[in-house]
Amino acid sequence: MGAILVAMPRHEDARKICDAIRQSGIFEDTYICETGSEILRKIEDMDISLVICTKKLRDMGYEELYDYLPAGVNLLLLTGDVNIRLFSGNIIVLQMPFKRSDLVSSISMLMPYGYSAVRKKPAYRSGSDKQVIDKAKMLLMDRNNMTEPEAYRYLQKNSMDMGRTLTETAYMILQLNSV
Repeated sequence: MGAILVAMPRHEDARKICDAIRQSGIFEDTYICETGSEILRKIEDMDISLVICTKKLRDMGYEELYDYLPAGVNLLLLTGDVNIRLFSGNIIVLQMPFKRSDLVSSISMLMPYGYSAVRKKPAYRSGSDKQVIDKAKMLLMDRNNMTEPEAYRYLQKNSMDMGRTLTETAYMILQLNSV
């Protein structure tokens, strides 16, 4: 998952937005830009998922900037103009003034996969849990002609859909197939 760029004509405003994002705990990698060209240079060098900007930057407006953004980079437009109504999957308007919670929820919605980039440590799995998961994968591969990644993805998806751990889902598959 990429970083967030915050672009405002005034550096202090951008710093306040970055601080709010970092303090909320939803994202750590935020960077400040002051111009559209600076944003475009950073996008070439870094993995960026979201650009937060105002309607007008020093060298271009948000429409021109949006035209230059690569696919997969979302734009959160902060504006006090109530006449702006945008309907696009990659751009959202947040009317100013706004609450910190509105900013946080808008960012969470625009980030890929719908979760924050504050990475949690992966859950520890014991050796027996790993064996159960491997057994379930082997069963799926044998009976359903799946590849190993397909079998693992199947386990992941079903565990998420059922609200269970990967190990619990693997146990269920083994029990249903009486292995």
